[in-house]
Amino acid sequence: MSEQFNGLMSAAANMPQPGELGTYTKEMFLTDFPQFTKKQNSQGEEEENQIISLVPDPMLQVFINNANASILPSRYGEIWRYAAGLYVAHFSALYLKTYSDGSATPARAAATGQQTGLVKEATMGDTTISYDNEAITEASAKWGAWNATQYGQQLVTMARMIGMGGMYVI
Repeated sequence: MSEQFNGLMSAAANMPQPGELGTYTKEMFLTDFPQFTKKQNSQGEEEENQIISLVPDPMLQVFINNANASILPSRYGEIWRYAAGLYVAHFSALYLKTYSDGSATPARAAATGQQTGLVKEATMGDTTISYDNEAITEASAKWGAWNATQYGQQLVTMARMIGMGGMYVI
Protein backbone atom coordinates (compact mmCIF):
# COMPACT_ATOMS: atom_id res chain seq x y z
CA MET A 1 0.00 0.00 0.00
CA SER A 2 1.16 3.53 -0.66
CA GLU A 3 2.23 5.92 2.09
CA GLN A 4 -0.56 8.29 1.11
CA PHE A 5 -3.17 5.55 1.55
CA ASN A 6 -1.72 4.54 4.93
CA GLY A 7 -1.91 8.17 6.08
CA LEU A 8 -5.55 8.47 5.01
CA MET A 9 -6.39 5.13 6.61
CA SER A 10 -4.78 6.24 9.88
CA ALA A 11 -6.74 9.48 9.95
CA ALA A 12 -10.01 7.71 9.12
CA ALA A 13 -9.39 5.06 11.79
CA ASN A 14 -8.84 7.72 14.46
CA MET A 15 -5.30 6.46 15.02
CA PRO A 16 -2.99 8.61 17.14
CA GLN A 17 0.10 10.03 15.52
CA PRO A 18 3.37 8.45 16.73
CA GLY A 19 4.71 10.43 19.68
CA GLU A 20 1.57 12.55 19.97
CA LEU A 21 1.02 14.11 23.40
CA GLY A 22 -1.47 16.55 24.79
CA THR A 23 -0.46 19.92 26.20
CA TYR A 24 -2.72 20.10 29.26
CA THR A 25 -1.19 22.13 32.12
CA LYS A 26 -1.59 22.68 35.84
CA GLU A 27 -2.87 26.20 35.13
CA MET A 28 -5.58 24.84 32.84
CA PHE A 29 -6.66 22.32 35.46
CA LEU A 30 -6.80 24.84 38.31
CA THR A 31 -8.86 27.16 36.10
CA ASP A 32 -11.19 24.48 34.72
CA PHE A 33 -11.74 22.64 38.02
CA PRO A 34 -11.68 25.22 40.85
CA GLN A 35 -13.12 22.65 43.26
CA PHE A 36 -9.55 21.33 43.57
CA THR A 37 -8.17 24.71 44.71
CA LYS A 38 -8.16 27.00 47.68
CA LYS A 39 -7.45 30.73 47.79
CA GLN A 40 -4.80 32.04 50.12
CA ASN A 41 -3.78 35.63 50.84
CA SER A 42 -0.17 36.32 49.93
CA GLN A 43 2.05 38.09 52.46
CA GLY A 44 3.01 40.90 50.08
CA GLU A 45 2.05 44.57 50.25
CA GLU A 46 -0.82 44.01 47.86
CA GLU A 47 -3.61 41.77 49.16
CA GLU A 48 -3.87 39.33 46.27
CA ASN A 49 -5.40 35.90 46.52
CA GLN A 50 -3.08 33.12 45.50
CA ILE A 51 -4.70 29.98 44.08
CA ILE A 52 -3.27 26.82 45.63
CA SER A 53 -3.91 23.26 44.44
CA LEU A 54 -5.38 20.90 47.04
CA VAL A 55 -3.46 18.07 45.35
CA PRO A 56 0.29 18.17 46.06
CA ASP A 57 2.18 19.42 42.98
CA PRO A 58 4.22 16.24 42.38
CA MET A 59 1.07 14.08 42.34
CA LEU A 60 -0.86 16.59 40.25
CA GLN A 61 1.97 16.61 37.70
CA VAL A 62 1.86 12.79 37.48
CA PHE A 63 -1.88 12.95 36.72
CA ILE A 64 -1.33 15.71 34.12
CA ASN A 65 1.50 13.80 32.44
CA ASN A 66 -0.66 10.68 32.24
CA ALA A 67 -3.58 12.68 30.84
CA ASN A 68 -1.32 14.16 28.15
CA ALA A 69 -0.18 10.68 27.15
CA SER A 70 -3.66 9.12 27.27
CA ILE A 71 -6.14 11.79 26.17
CA LEU A 72 -4.94 12.67 22.69
CA PRO A 73 -6.06 15.84 20.89
CA SER A 74 -6.38 13.97 17.58
CA ARG A 75 -9.05 11.72 19.07
CA TYR A 76 -10.97 14.18 21.22
CA GLY A 77 -10.90 17.22 18.94
CA GLU A 78 -12.76 20.21 20.38
CA ILE A 79 -13.54 18.48 23.67
CA TRP A 80 -9.90 17.50 24.31
CA ARG A 81 -9.26 20.07 27.06
CA TYR A 82 -12.37 19.04 28.97
CA ALA A 83 -11.55 15.33 28.56
CA ALA A 84 -7.98 15.85 29.80
CA GLY A 85 -9.35 17.83 32.74
CA LEU A 86 -11.79 15.04 33.59
CA TYR A 87 -8.90 12.56 33.59
CA VAL A 88 -6.88 14.72 36.01
CA ALA A 89 -9.96 15.48 38.15
CA HIS A 90 -10.79 11.76 38.41
CA PHE A 91 -7.36 10.79 39.70
CA SER A 92 -7.17 13.89 41.91
CA ALA A 93 -10.50 12.98 43.52
CA LEU A 94 -9.36 9.40 44.12
CA TYR A 95 -6.11 10.69 45.60
CA LEU A 96 -7.91 13.14 47.91
CA LYS A 97 -10.32 10.42 49.10
CA THR A 98 -7.32 8.68 50.65
CA TYR A 99 -5.38 11.81 51.65
CA SER A 100 -4.10 12.19 55.17
CA ASP A 101 -1.44 14.44 56.70
CA GLY A 102 -0.08 11.33 58.33
CA SER A 103 -1.16 8.24 60.22
CA ALA A 104 -0.39 7.20 63.78
CA THR A 105 -0.39 3.48 62.94
CA PRO A 106 -0.12 1.22 59.90
CA ALA A 107 -3.75 0.20 60.43
CA ARG A 108 -4.90 3.82 60.16
CA ALA A 109 -2.82 4.27 57.01
CA ALA A 110 -4.42 1.16 55.49
CA ALA A 111 -7.90 2.37 56.45
CA THR A 112 -7.54 5.44 54.21
CA GLY A 113 -7.63 3.10 51.21
CA GLN A 114 -10.65 1.09 52.33
CA GLN A 115 -13.23 0.65 49.62
CA THR A 116 -16.66 2.09 50.36
CA GLY A 117 -19.90 1.85 48.49
CA LEU A 118 -23.38 3.21 48.93
CA VAL A 119 -24.77 2.99 52.44
CA LYS A 120 -27.11 0.00 52.36
CA GLU A 121 -28.19 -0.04 55.99
CA ALA A 122 -27.65 2.25 58.96
CA THR A 123 -28.70 1.70 62.57
CA MET A 124 -28.23 4.18 65.40
CA GLY A 125 -28.50 1.98 68.52
CA ASP A 126 -25.15 0.17 68.84
CA THR A 127 -24.16 1.78 65.51
CA THR A 128 -24.36 -0.51 62.48
CA ILE A 129 -23.50 0.65 58.98
CA SER A 130 -23.32 -1.67 56.00
CA TYR A 131 -22.28 -0.74 52.48
CA ASP A 132 -23.44 -2.02 49.11
CA ASN A 133 -20.23 -2.55 47.15
CA GLU A 134 -21.90 -4.60 44.42
CA ALA A 135 -22.30 -1.65 42.05
CA ILE A 136 -18.63 -0.76 42.38
CA THR A 137 -17.33 -4.30 41.99
CA GLU A 138 -19.60 -5.06 39.02
CA ALA A 139 -18.62 -1.81 37.35
CA SER A 140 -14.96 -2.52 38.03
CA ALA A 141 -15.16 -5.59 35.82
CA LYS A 142 -15.78 -3.35 32.81
CA TRP A 143 -14.39 0.11 33.56
CA GLY A 144 -12.31 -0.36 36.69
CA ALA A 145 -11.95 2.64 38.94
CA TRP A 146 -13.46 4.99 36.36
CA ASN A 147 -16.86 4.44 37.97
CA ALA A 148 -15.55 5.58 41.36
CA THR A 149 -15.97 9.29 40.52
CA GLN A 150 -18.38 11.36 38.47
CA TYR A 151 -15.38 12.72 36.56
CA GLY A 152 -14.39 9.20 35.52
CA GLN A 153 -17.95 8.34 34.54
CA GLN A 154 -18.15 11.43 32.32
CA LEU A 155 -14.80 10.64 30.71
CA VAL A 156 -15.80 7.03 30.00
CA THR A 157 -19.05 8.23 28.43
CA MET A 158 -17.12 10.63 26.19
CA ALA A 159 -14.55 7.97 25.30
CA ARG A 160 -17.28 5.52 24.35
CA MET A 161 -18.90 8.11 22.06
CA ILE A 162 -15.58 8.96 20.43
CA GLY A 163 -14.76 5.29 19.94
CA MET A 164 -18.07 4.61 18.18
CA GLY A 165 -18.21 4.30 14.45
CA GLY A 166 -20.13 6.71 12.31
CA MET A 167 -23.85 7.15 12.91
CA TYR A 168 -26.64 7.52 10.41
CA VAL A 169 -29.77 9.38 11.55
CA ILE A 170 -32.92 9.47 9.50
